[in-house]
Amino acid sequence: MSEIERLRARLAEAEEMLRAIRAGEVDAVVVAEKRGARVFTLEGAEHAYRVLIESINEGALTLTMDKTILYANQRFAQMVRCPLEQVAGGSFQRFLSTEDRRALGALMRNARSKGSQIQALLVAGDGSRLPVQISLRALPKNGSSHPAVSMVVTDMTEVRKAEVLLRQLSHRVVSAQESERGRVAGELHDHITQLLCAVGFRCQALTDSLSRSERSSKGEARKVRHMVGEVAEEVERICRNLRPSVLEELGLVVVLRTAAAEFSERTRVSLEIASVALPTRLSAGIELSLYRILQEALRNVERHAHARHVTVRLRQQGAFVRLVVKDDGVGFDAKGTTGLGLLGMHERARYVDGVLTVASTRCGTEVNVRVPVPELAP
Repeated sequence: MSEIERLRARLAEAEEMLRAIRAGEVDAVVVAEKRGARVFTLEGAEHAYRVLIESINEGALTLTMDKTILYANQRFAQMVRCPLEQVAGGSFQRFLSTEDRRALGALMRNARSKGSQIQALLVAGDGSRLPVQISLRALPKNGSSHPAVSMVVTDMTEVRKAEVLLRQLSHRVVSAQESERGRVAGELHDHITQLLCAVGFRCQALTDSLSRSERSSKGEARKVRHMVGEVAEEVERICRNLRPSVLEELGLVVVLRTAAAEFSERTRVSLEIASVALPTRLSAGIELSLYRILQEALRNVERHAHARHVTVRLRQQGAFVRLVVKDDGVGFDAKGTTGLGLLGMHERARYVDGVLTVASTRCGTEVNVRVPVPELAP
């Protein structure tokens, strides 16, 4: 046989192997190593099963514990933009950044006992990056001396786009809320408060016009004037909560102390506030978001907690600012509760790229929000 004929035979053999891999007819992969070739049997790789795996929209792989790819479906090859024949037998790590490789190593160690998942960026063959979720689960050995894991890789591109759109919508909702609150506060202050003041003056004039013999009527007029004054004060308090102009003028710490004093006076609940002097004023958006979260947290304490003591702490931690509101009330099921109040606090935190967590037991509740502030970085 001539050299050309031998080369053609080897080429035909290679093409047949590639066809078999694509069709799911290969039950083993030979991996060349320094110590010689190693044969990995793909257990449970019946043709019908592989047809099902090829039909799903996620990447499906089988890996050894040293991250060698024993099997990959066509969808994964499309995700990494490499021919399928260049994927099988290679290392999965070549599709990950250095940081994600370390995360995958820890994930695979945990996969031996239970299923695990992480989110990472796949580095495709053309250099592009694809956001994915990687799920792992250890495969039963079934007599094999080589432990392996199954992997499902889910494309998160559309999810990321949806998250961005949702975040933009949330920002617009928050902005619209603040704009509407400002409008309502202006209406209350400019019209309702003025009308109440006018009614108060008329009540005072009526009181002064009554003679001493009309003591009963005079007393009633004084009571009406006092009630009008209380209503005017309540309207002013609502205006301050809707549009806290003091926040813009004096800053977050002063407003926190004012809100704490009002809360204690109204509810008779002891409130301790501890804060540190921040080296710089926070942005208007961060200050307003933290103030709104405090408002909602105290509102929940007043309505539901039956607490005797509340602690509010504001402090700097490196390039972050942390606000903690803790009470000693009855607590609630933080995981099972999806009220508008909690949802609003989470949205406020996300509005300034922060993270809010709520921990609650029978001994009380702690609301913890952490917001990045780059200008505070040491």
